[in-house]
Amino acid sequence: MTIHTARPVPPPVLRELLATDDAGRPAVPFTDDEGGAPLRCCLRRSRPGEHVALVSYAPLRRWAVETDADPGAYDEQGPVFIHAGECAGPEGADLPFTHAHRTLRRYSADGRILGGRLVEAPEDFAPALTEAFTDPEVALVHVRAVEYGCFLYEVRRD
Repeated sequence: MTIHTARPVPPPVLRELLATDDAGRPAVPFTDDEGGAPLRCCLRRSRPGEHVALVSYAPLRRWAVETDADPGAYDEQGPVFIHAGECAGPEGADLPFTHAHRTLRRYSADGRILGGRLVEAPEDFAPALTEAFTDPEVALVHVRAVEYGCFLYEVRRD
């Protein structure tokens, strides 16, 4: 059985985003009175009263710097919620945010989009990721919200 690991925003990147996000703006922390924001640092929904920030994040750009890829026009940044301070990271190994329709966007090692797939049911996520990685050209997959297109997390080839 193939294991797919959701990759959260790592702690060093979290600290960078809180200082200056990928759009060049400082984070503006706030108290989430209602809860429910999808936190990308620990891959769970925020709880009422947690201190969070909405920042601009460019996951493909940051991956490209690590790998010397050039995503060209596919480079994009978008809004993500993160904790406004230290975060312990994910609590479990399950694929998060599978309760709604999601798009799995596939990328090649040079940062180009290779295709995508709509996933509708929680039990379809792991098979869809397995299918994506059967293509040797796929280097990573972004899981995104359908309703706004927001980045939720990435899964890399092992």
